Amino acid sequence: MNYGIYNTTETVSIIELFRKTFSDSEGPAEGQMIGELVNNLISETPDQDISVAVARDGSDIVGCILFTRLAFENESECFLMAPVAVRTDYQGKGVGQGLIQFGLTEMQNQGIKLAFTYGDPNFYSKTGFEPVSEQAFKAPLPLSFPHGWMAQSLGEEKIEALSGSSTCVPAFNQPELW
Repeated sequence: MNYGIYNTTETVSIIELFRKTFSDSEGPAEGQMIGELVNNLISETPDQDISVAVARDGSDIVGCILFTRLAFENESECFLMAPVAVRTDYQGKGVGQGLIQFGLTEMQNQGIKLAFTYGDPNFYSKTGFEPVSEQAFKAPLPLSFPHGWMAQSLGEEKIEALSGSSTCVPAFNQPELW
């Protein structure tokens, strides 16, 4: 497996990966919604506020993860890791965990201090994420699944609460995504 940063010529393949993967696991409507989200994130987010990592098997993209800026009132060196997709026939083989580790290392190399995610704690805890409370780290919008709000320090510092509200990139500023 080869992990790297995506090339803009791979955008259509990435959108299709998310659409198909989420359709397989959550149904066609969810696949369509996540495909549109990924399209919007890639096409509308300024370069300094997004990083896209991919897993390739040869020339095939089999996994992808997006990181977008999550800014708190007193801290802007945070990114949200979402969404994440691994092609259905590659799941359960360590591709997702390897891709997450690659992406987090890239974020750390860029000076990012904290990574957040919003998803299944059973999976993301395997890659170093810890549950955090909305009181300590206010999400941009109300969470429908509060125990899925997680963070990870990308430095030597331990995770400490950040005061005030947070903002996400515009494509994520939709209540139905939270």
